[in-house]
Amino acid sequence: MEAKAHLKYARIAPRKVKIVCDLIRGKDAGMAAALLGATPKAASPLLLKLLKSAVANAENNHNMDPEKLYVSETYANPGPILKRMMPRAQGRGARINKRTSHITVVVAEKE
Repeated sequence: MEAKAHLKYARIAPRKVKIVCDLIRGKDAGMAAALLGATPKAASPLLLKLLKSAVANAENNHNMDPEKLYVSETYANPGPILKRMMPRAQGRGARINKRTSHITVVVAEKE
């Protein structure tokens, strides 16, 4: 049995989130929460909140034991890109891409 939590349209680039996702994949839920609390990355608070939500979903919706949970999957997919312009020399404009992410955390119970 698995429990999921999704965060859509997060205003952070997926490549920045994937670094933190790789840190917690396969770890116990408690250990992953401790790692996220001590990691100085912009994606850490977002993933910590998402992990807590997935654990709460597992406990309340699927009657799983929160002590036996581990992070079975976590991934960040690209969302829509906000396109902006920045003035450059000689009347030109350069495009700025403000990327968004769809982040998913899946927790499962150890056998």
